Amino acid sequence: MSAQPQTLLTVDQYLAFEETSDSKHEYLAGYVTALAGGNEQHTIICGNVYATLHSQVRHRSCIVYTSDMQVKVEKTGLFTYPDVAVVCGEPIYTTPKRTVLLNPTVIIEVLSPSTERYDRGKKFHHYRALDSLQEYILIAQDTTSIDHYLRQPDNLWLLSAVDDATATMTLPSIQCLLQLTDVYDKVQLQTDAEDRVVDEDDERE
Repeated sequence: MSAQPQTLLTVDQYLAFEETSDSKHEYLAGYVTALAGGNEQHTIICGNVYATLHSQVRHRSCIVYTSDMQVKVEKTGLFTYPDVAVVCGEPIYTTPKRTVLLNPTVIIEVLSPSTERYDRGKKFHHYRALDSLQEYILIAQDTTSIDHYLRQPDNLWLLSAVDDATATMTLPSIQCLLQLTDVYDKVQLQTDAEDRVVDEDDERE
């Protein structure tokens, strides 16, 4: 049997569909792609990042959004849901319903095996087309590791990385800090799980 062709949707059809959907979908050039839900580590890290950034900007003209806020890349047509997004200044939305953001200052993605290649590659290519975006941050979920891309005046992106569990990362565009102890608080890392397995094996011996 031949595969049925996928029906292409207009932007309006996609947004109407998304309003009533129980799950989230990404949209590009008529194609709709379902987004997988996060596991425990992913969920905890996203919550930790949101909490620590929100506490730092709550008395300033900045807003921190969870993954419920859609972002549209106007130049490429991508609609997606970053794990965390921050706007400093006046947020711009596509509609009066304020469900699709156009001008994030910072975008943060928590990596997973199924999305890491996309987050580092094609998705970052889309995000770089956002004139408002100043920082892009990728957080590993199975080890203490954060990659930080900072936009330069010549429109190049400067990469810095930290993997020290006690390190602190500076987010200059929003004047915030990300302490890895806060980011990974209560997260069961792969090394921790492996150590427990080894200990249990030693006890059985």
